[in-house]
Amino acid sequence: MDDHDPAGALREGLAAALRDVLGPVAIEDLTRLSGGASRETWSFDAVGTGGSRAELVLRRDPPGRPSEPGAMSREARVIGQARAAGLAVPEVLLSNDEPGLWGTAGLIMRRVTGETIARRILRDAAYRQARQVLVREVGEFAAGLHALDVPGYLPAPDPLASLRAELGAFEQVSPVFELALRALEADPPLVRKPVIVHGDLRLGNLIVGPESLLAVIDWERVHAGNPAEDLGWFCVKAWRFGGAAVAAGLGSQDELLAAYRAAGGADITADELRWWEIFGTLRWGVICMAQAEAHLSGAHRSVELAAVGRRVCEQEWDLLLLLDPDAAARAAARHPRVTGAARPAPAPHGRPTASELLEAVREFLTGQVMPATTGQLAFHARVAANILGIVAREVELGTIPPEAGLADGVTASLADSVAARLAVANPRYFDTASPP
Repeated sequence: MDDHDPAGALREGLAAALRDVLGPVAIEDLTRLSGGASRETWSFDAVGTGGSRAELVLRRDPPGRPSEPGAMSREARVIGQARAAGLAVPEVLLSNDEPGLWGTAGLIMRRVTGETIARRILRDAAYRQARQVLVREVGEFAAGLHALDVPGYLPAPDPLASLRAELGAFEQVSPVFELALRALEADPPLVRKPVIVHGDLRLGNLIVGPESLLAVIDWERVHAGNPAEDLGWFCVKAWRFGGAAVAAGLGSQDELLAAYRAAGGADITADELRWWEIFGTLRWGVICMAQAEAHLSGAHRSVELAAVGRRVCEQEWDLLLLLDPDAAARAAARHPRVTGAARPAPAPHGRPTASELLEAVREFLTGQVMPATTGQLAFHARVAANILGIVAREVELGTIPPEAGLADGVTASLADSVAARLAVANPRYFDTASPP
């Protein structure tokens, strides 16, 4: 890849890679799509000499953050198996586990036109009909996936052991995460026959049309495991994006489980699903830690990954809501909110104060940069503006109370400590719908 013209080098590499599949092509409209903290996603058209046009997507590892060896080909093979079974997935044209012609390991798929942004799916009038059927369709998709033969090449990690090992690698300590791990270990779920687990089945990884589900994407966490894992992940509060309904903000647990059973899935109970919801909440918290560490270590400097680190307290809060909702409710009622610009404060260095400067830059990003940009740059400008809001609230609210020890259980002091961090990181999160 050419460091002086990375987009040009990527176009050349894609054209060369596709020559054996589509013949000679020119790469047009190469655009990096927003989001995707774990993988980069690029949209482009491959135009043949006769005028044919293939609408494609490249998913690749970010430079400096390689996936484990063989991950891309494994992902491509499972998607191919699911497609052969008639499941709603994209068609994979190429995969490569080596840096190859597009700079890092990756795969190329045909583009499926639809919506992936969760908030639009949950709120826009265009998807009103799709919202009525998505929970059922996801339950049916999961049942179809879990009915497939499990390939021998899939990893089959022990879920709790893997999480404990990942947590042990971080300097950051979370008493709430430790509490959740102990609760899960003390009451493990029913052991079921391993199936293919998508590993990230949720809004954001569904391509949705006005009437229905079009495709399930982002298979990098595919593995062999308990079928209830996919369904529990679909119900994690983070993936409701502010919606009140437990199943992705769209429907009920009962609706999801009934659709799954009707399509041939196992008879998973509500208690099993709750265990995997707690597990999924903890798992997302650990992933937030890992993504922040990628930024802090210098492996992949990114404003998006830096911001994700401050989402750890959201998952701590969700775990408290699941494990001790009364303690969380009392802490939320006690804690102050700062949702706008910081109040005027003494100005030993003069005016504007630090908080006022932060607000000026945030207004510049939201009022001028975002409207004048698109795609990844506009997305990162919004992330940067959110970070400035976090810093402004931290300046105003100051220090937080110390955490209680684990010997005290989920105490008021521990809940207060998490509430204090959440009040800085995302005070609006207090008002999102709580688990039942």
